[in-house]
Amino acid sequence: MSSKAAIRYGKAVLQQANETKVAEAMFDDMKSVYATIQGSKELRSVLKSPVVKSNDKKEALLAIFENESTTTKRLIQVLVDNKRIALLGDVASSYIDLYNESKGVKVAKVITAVALTPALEEKVLAKVKDLTGSTSVTLNKEIDPAIIGGFILRVGDLQYNASIANQLGNIKREFSKSL
Repeated sequence: MSSKAAIRYGKAVLQQANETKVAEAMFDDMKSVYATIQGSKELRSVLKSPVVKSNDKKEALLAIFENESTTTKRLIQVLVDNKRIALLGDVASSYIDLYNESKGVKVAKVITAVALTPALEEKVLAKVKDLTGSTSVTLNKEIDPAIIGGFILRVGDLQYNASIANQLGNIKREFSKSL
């Protein structure tokens, strides 16, 4: 869940990117930034650390994202100047969501215990298209062995939990009620 500040920055970046006709390139940048930050616990710690100087954070980020667009580098500079650099991952996430929304793309998240097969992925995409009435759907896949089996599907604010862990929890609650 992104903060209000991250959503405002995401909207501002999207507006700027649309005006300069680089929204799609910026979308790719923001996916890269988000994936990099989500994939590195150390980077998230550095961004949130009050001990690490802002200038050091900026230098590190500009080195990490040296191949990204100048708009992305300007965003990093603005966040550093405004002492909001810890929001970079959330801003990237907000931008991705806002960009998809502006293009009419629905994003569904499916959590499974094991990786989806291509055939099953197609079935999930078809079901999400049926449920949303949208012809354009992106599927974010996450693997969480804790759900044991089955899946959890989230589309917008709707969630369908068909995980084994959820079913076991329901059985456990039923047993505890009857005791």
